[in-house]
Amino acid sequence: MAAFAVAVCTGCYTDLWTESAPAKTPLSKQISSVPAETVHDFIAADTLNFTAKPEPAQAPTSLSPSSSAQQPAVLPPSPALPEADDLFKASIPYSNENRGPLDFSLHVLGPGNGPTLFVVGGIQGDEPGAFSAASLLVTHYEITRGRLIVVPNLNFQSIIMRDRGPNGDMNRKFAALSKSDPEYEIVTNIKNLLLLPEVDAILNMHDGSGFYRPDWEDSMRNPKRWGQSVIIDQATIGVPNFGNLQGIAETVLTRTNACLLEPEHRYYLKNTHTAMGDREMERALTYFAISNGKPAFGVEASKSFSLPVRIYYHVHVLEAFMEHMGIDFRRKFKATPEGMALALGSDLEIHFPDNQLTVLLDDLRPYINYFPAKKGEEIRFKTSSPLITVVPSPKNPRHHIVYYGNRPVSQLRPDYMEFDHSLTGVEVEIDGTLRKVSWGEVVHSHDWIKVTSMPGYRVNAIGVQSSPGKSECNRPLKRRDFESRYSIDKTASLFRVEVYRRNEADMPDSFTGMFLVRYPVNTAQSPKPLLPGFVGKETLLGY
Repeated sequence: MAAFAVAVCTGCYTDLWTESAPAKTPLSKQISSVPAETVHDFIAADTLNFTAKPEPAQAPTSLSPSSSAQQPAVLPPSPALPEADDLFKASIPYSNENRGPLDFSLHVLGPGNGPTLFVVGGIQGDEPGAFSAASLLVTHYEITRGRLIVVPNLNFQSIIMRDRGPNGDMNRKFAALSKSDPEYEIVTNIKNLLLLPEVDAILNMHDGSGFYRPDWEDSMRNPKRWGQSVIIDQATIGVPNFGNLQGIAETVLTRTNACLLEPEHRYYLKNTHTAMGDREMERALTYFAISNGKPAFGVEASKSFSLPVRIYYHVHVLEAFMEHMGIDFRRKFKATPEGMALALGSDLEIHFPDNQLTVLLDDLRPYINYFPAKKGEEIRFKTSSPLITVVPSPKNPRHHIVYYGNRPVSQLRPDYMEFDHSLTGVEVEIDGTLRKVSWGEVVHSHDWIKVTSMPGYRVNAIGVQSSPGKSECNRPLKRRDFESRYSIDKTASLFRVEVYRRNEADMPDSFTGMFLVRYPVNTAQSPKPLLPGFVGKETLLGY
């Protein structure tokens, strides 16, 4: 029996390496343009480990701790995680390989020795709390028992456009859909995944308007609102496991309502009674699921909240469902709005072909000029977060916009050229210590670096003044040698050092690889964590 150590301080669970309680019951392809209005003004931290030590109370003192809460205890070192069920992965009718930059991604987490929970985020793109929380499951959780299947970016085109649905509301396309619909392939794929026999329950994540209340209180707190609710289509469905939808939702609500930041943030159960004639909800993902024997729930955080607060509530609801189902997990961030913002803003990277280039999103400049790109090929990339993508600019398809969720971060202005793969890195002397630096690596220098000379190659330190074609090999490069405007980041501490293979006189040099050098920066200038969404311009329509 897994230990579940919880400390309750005025109603809010503290941060911990959690091992959750046992169960109580057994796009379309790349688009060629992005609306100009989504490209905003740029076109005109640490990961935390957990113990069961309680933190100072942050929730209101009017909320009292549960008398039955267990006392915190130091958890033993976690065992090595078992391998995920490779046979199950191999049977999934969807692959992330060769997916386009706006196709959804699929993530299977955990060893599979228990129940499977399917989490969907990003079905409506103007709901950043939902897709941000789902992405945290992928980047900052370890599942030690059971399994999570996560699609955090189902409607990626809708996400980057910060729109409920540029091709219509995707959450109304699950009853019937014409093959001519632009999202037919996406909806068909997700339907097939939801109906996998291994899936035991489904969560559809949303941000909802106002605050759902069973009775009318005011215009923002009434039965027609959606925020701060767990949604079911009916009380039960006839399946042996997790079929008591109302009972499960009430258990989740009790756990979540112990973590309120303010008493008025309380969650309620919303039963839409869909089968009794709710034509709108009959077309939604959750009703499709329960109609096919899959327990399913909608989860709504209020759009009245800032993004970190929305994510805070989504995470607590997600963990409550996992605990109830017997899915054991560990998370790597503090379960506070601030901790979640730090987690979402950490380790954000894009790796380009063959790991020759790495771009850090942390404080990235609005434009990256002369970005090396392989001639005659589409820009290929891998990212550290499922919410990062790169798509062509609507103003100039040769340029590309980097998105983090619905936030346009930077524009890459490529310099298309031939690539050379003859080296995997270079020797670099860093503050007097010589070592091999691989392409895509970020090196830290307190004072200077010097790239060792290589016959047949030249070094181009971007931002260092020199004669055209001259190499910066064997030249000590200090921060003062770089012009600030050529830095990757706004704090002017991160610079590109590129290596080219020399060709014949009438042929341009071929790009071989690049690394980044970071010089000291005043910590007072350090940027705030980059979050994957803007709050605002969101529809008041419901689930």
